[in-house]
Amino acid sequence: MRQGQWFLGYVGTGTHPQPTPMRPRHKQKDNQMIKKKRRWHCLSGQEPTELDKKVMYWESKGKLVPTRELIKTPEQIEGIRRAGVINTAVLDAVAEAIHPGMNTQQIDDICMDVCRQHDAIPACLNYEGFPKSVCTSINEVVCHGIPKETDILKEGDIVNVDFTTIKDGYYADASRMFIIGGKTTPEKEQLVRVAKECLEIGMEVAKPYSFVGDIGHAIEKHCKKYNYGVVRDLCGHGVGVQFHEEPEVCHYGYRGTGMLLVPGMVFTIEPMINQGTWRVFIDAEDEYGWEVITEDELPSAQWEHTLLMTDHGVEILTY
Repeated sequence: MRQGQWFLGYVGTGTHPQPTPMRPRHKQKDNQMIKKKRRWHCLSGQEPTELDKKVMYWESKGKLVPTRELIKTPEQIEGIRRAGVINTAVLDAVAEAIHPGMNTQQIDDICMDVCRQHDAIPACLNYEGFPKSVCTSINEVVCHGIPKETDILKEGDIVNVDFTTIKDGYYADASRMFIIGGKTTPEKEQLVRVAKECLEIGMEVAKPYSFVGDIGHAIEKHCKKYNYGVVRDLCGHGVGVQFHEEPEVCHYGYRGTGMLLVPGMVFTIEPMINQGTWRVFIDAEDEYGWEVITEDELPSAQWEHTLLMTDHGVEILTY
């Protein structure tokens, strides 16, 4: 008898049974009573659409499917699209101004100025204690780098600028890589290029009724050609009505795993590609506890778009 098992008013202890009060007996649950709650529900009073039928088919096969709330309405999509236009304008302004000798606080100032011009809000500012409006991650900083007057950009640095806009309650998120001064080492140049290829490959694989794992599998396969590490501790995500929604978009993995991708879903693909190991850490002396650094302190690169899944593939909402 296993430890803790009830039998005729005794509980097994692993040695000798000890007398205990009898518990009231309950009717044993029929196995047919135990089942997983459905995530997908058809609209009340309506016949199932072709979309409904496809999602319910995959759910019946045990696959993870979205909830209906993750399928954006036309009104929501237009709101996210407007936020995406502003987000692109923010990063365009950074692209025009970024240069050697500039400090990263100046990048934050540019982002704030463009937001004000469009009556938009930077989503990062004060998000869970993040102190700035934008993430500026230089060389071995993978992501969540905090702008500072003391962080001076030097020729040959590679920097990721990651910005999320809120406009009328809708979110759009993107990041770009910049090579400071226009030239760097061949190793860093290749890393930046391959990281962008990873984003493009992920978008190409993301088809309606494919799976999140298909994206990660394709990205990881491409990185292995260069012996690069795909960061596993951070991922892409649903976005639009909130800053972070389902699904989690891992940039490694296996085909046919993860959530089913359905037209109307909005999410990011944002692979973080390390020149060396995929492992990362946060410096114990980081006053804010945000900046993520490669474990071997070799460079990292990342590109990101917000994407709308359509009946024909993904539409880019932010550049």
